[in-house]
Amino acid sequence: MAALVLRAGPRLLRERRGPGRSSQCLIRTFFGCRLTKGGSGLVQKTKDVCLRFCRPGGSTAAAGTSGEDALLKWGLLLVPLTTFALGTWQVQRRKWKLDLIAQLASRIRADPIPLTLDPMELKELEYRPVQVRGRFDHSRELYLLPRSLLDPEREAREAGRIASHPENGANVITPFYCTELGVTILVNRGFVPKNKLKPETRLKGQIEDEIDLTGVVRLTEKRKPFVPENNIEKNRWHYRDLEAMARVTGAEPIFIDADFRSTVPGGPIGGQTRVSLRNEHMQYIVTWYGLCAATSFLWYKKFIQKVPL
Repeated sequence: MAALVLRAGPRLLRERRGPGRSSQCLIRTFFGCRLTKGGSGLVQKTKDVCLRFCRPGGSTAAAGTSGEDALLKWGLLLVPLTTFALGTWQVQRRKWKLDLIAQLASRIRADPIPLTLDPMELKELEYRPVQVRGRFDHSRELYLLPRSLLDPEREAREAGRIASHPENGANVITPFYCTELGVTILVNRGFVPKNKLKPETRLKGQIEDEIDLTGVVRLTEKRKPFVPENNIEKNRWHYRDLEAMARVTGAEPIFIDADFRSTVPGGPIGGQTRVSLRNEHMQYIVTWYGLCAATSFLWYKKFIQKVPL
C-alpha cells in the first residue's frame, strides 16, 4: 500500500498543481549564464559553458579598462609637468632679459669713445656713446614720427597711473658732416612737438657753427608689425632704415642719437634714446604656473580623491 502511494504521489501532485505548470520555468541571465527554476530549486544548465566562456571574457575586459585608466592617468599628468617646465624656463628667460637691459643701460652711461667707420665694429657698438666734431646740414632734415617725448622725470611721476598724456611730435634726423673723419653721418637731434616740426618755427635751434657732439650709436631696424611703411616722398619716416635714409641725404648709413647735452634753446630736445627690449616674460610666468596649478588640482581630484569631474 505504501509503495502504491509513493508511486501515485507525484502524479497526484501534478494534477493538483494544474496541467502544464510543471513545464513552466523561470529563465534568468546572470553575466550571460542561463539559469532555470523548476520543481524544487535553481539548476544552472550551462555551468560548464559559463566557466569556459563568461569568466575569461570578463577578466579580459576588466584588464583592458584598467590599462586604459592607467594610460589616461599618467598621460594627463604630463600637462601640469609640461606647464611647470615652461614656467621655469620663462623665469630663466626673464632673468636673462633683465641682465641684458641692465648691460645696455650701463653701456649708455659709459664714457664716450671716438666714432669708428668700420661697419663690423659699429655692429658691436650699439648704445655705446661716441664723440664727433662737425656741423649740421639743416637743408636735408628727416622726420621720424610719431614719437613721444622721452622724459624720465615725467614717467617717474606718472608711474602706476592708468592713463598718461605724453607730448606727441617727431624726432628730427639731420645730416652731420664730421670734419675730422671727412664723412657725413645721420644724427637724431631729438624731439620736437607737432607745432615745431617745420624748421622755420625753430630757427634759434638751427645751429650753424662747428660743434662737438656726443651721442649713442644706433643700428638699422626692421619694420615691426602694424608699423606703416616709410613714405620717402612725404618725408615721413616711421622706423630707422639707414640705407634708405643714406640714399636720400647722401650720408653714410651711420646713425647716432644725440644726448641731452646737445639740446639748445628753441631746438630739438636731445637724449631720446630709449632702451626698448621686449620683456613680457612675467606674463608668461604667471600664465604657465597658473595652468600648472589648475591642472595639478584637477588631476589630484580625479585620480587621487576619485571625485567625478
